Amino acid sequence: MTSHRTVLLGILILCSATLSSRVFADEASDAAVATTLDRIRTAGMGDAWAYQRLADLCDKIGPRISGSRQAEAAVEQIAAALKAGSLAVTLQPVKVPHWIRGDEQAEIIDYPGRPAGVTQTLHLTTLGGSVATPTQGISAQVLVVHSFDELRSHEAAARGKIVLFDVPFNDELAVNGRSGSAYGQGVVYRAQGASAAARAGAAAALVRTVGGANYRLPHTGHMDYDPKVAKIPTAALSAEDAMWVSRLAAEGPVTLRLKLLPQSLPDVESHNVMADWVGREHPEEVVIVSGHLDSWDLAQGAIDDGAGVASAMGAVHLLESLGLHARRTIRFVGWMSEENGAAGGEAYFKLNSAALARQVAAIETDNGAGRPLGVSAHVNPESMALFKPLLKALTPMGATLLDHRDEPGGSDVKWLDAGGVPTLAPIVDTRTYFDFHHSAADTLDKIDPDNIRRQVAVLAMMAYFIADMPEPLPRLPVSKP
Repeated sequence: MTSHRTVLLGILILCSATLSSRVFADEASDAAVATTLDRIRTAGMGDAWAYQRLADLCDKIGPRISGSRQAEAAVEQIAAALKAGSLAVTLQPVKVPHWIRGDEQAEIIDYPGRPAGVTQTLHLTTLGGSVATPTQGISAQVLVVHSFDELRSHEAAARGKIVLFDVPFNDELAVNGRSGSAYGQGVVYRAQGASAAARAGAAAALVRTVGGANYRLPHTGHMDYDPKVAKIPTAALSAEDAMWVSRLAAEGPVTLRLKLLPQSLPDVESHNVMADWVGREHPEEVVIVSGHLDSWDLAQGAIDDGAGVASAMGAVHLLESLGLHARRTIRFVGWMSEENGAAGGEAYFKLNSAALARQVAAIETDNGAGRPLGVSAHVNPESMALFKPLLKALTPMGATLLDHRDEPGGSDVKWLDAGGVPTLAPIVDTRTYFDFHHSAADTLDKIDPDNIRRQVAVLAMMAYFIADMPEPLPRLPVSKP
């Protein structure tokens, strides 16, 4: 009869062998992942395909405001480029706003010490979604304020006037790597200034442009009307002109003539562009890598978000060219109308809401064309440790940051995020991003091709790593977008 000691020894030997085989298998799997990520990184750093797509988008199409022929030309161009390979390309219909800028003029027509017959032209740009002035324009004194609180304290003085929110962009934050915070502090005046002024009875509202690098360039952007108050016309003044008006107003009454003739036309049908690189084991499960197709109408939209959409395209194209199928499908999405309310992101969510569990993760890049520095992730905190192999593979290219974020990883994926889908974004150098953002200077010459290659590598590595995990990332708590 076999002794209990002998049986126990046999069990221990068997368990030890099983554990050793599992450790060996895990180590082999980790090594295989590292090798694949290294391969993607090396190939991405030498790939010029995405930069050429960006050049085509900027130089051959140019501005791509939603509802325009150029926006739809971008859909056609990008879809054709992706169809040239073996990706499964589809166009998702999306109803988008169709806002046209129209004529825009402003001048100072009276001020203390004005020589007889002299007026002064101002540099401004109408804010997206603004209503128009009367065709002949309006003339009114200006009330300069530096905060919403100051406006409320001078509410009686605002009636019938043009309110100017002279709030500087915080360049100190921007140059120290906190440009997003600087933008967030200023953009509330762009978004809410018109309605705040309208509550006080103002005739129009102007905001000091939200951006850095003061070269007398006004920066446009979307604004929102409070449905409970009257809609008044609104525009952004260049920083220099906002300061100029403020200096004159400190000496006495200043009168402006303002003519803004935008039009809000009926919504039109446009498209999200989707291209699938099908997964080898779970093709029904999807990891999104994305950027937005549309731009504002002042320039080529090279950094916002031509760089993002071209890099996301490049990531899927790179994996295709390497023949690397992850466990799950990797889906490129070129979102439409992010600038005018993110209609594309909402439409995608509605299309997939009945099977949201199949949306494993969503990556969006919309922070310009700077050098990649790492990864930010809106995931459950305990999931952050899962990204260590990815970060190790990114380290040789200097992308060493791994940040947990408390908000969605992009405005187009916020509905997916609210539905429990983990969202991520590359961290990039944005110190000069808001120098050009939403301005007439957002052109291809601002792009460093090496940064695009690096973004392609980072996005491809992120997408492949997440799509090839043995188990999907844990879901986020369901919330409201």
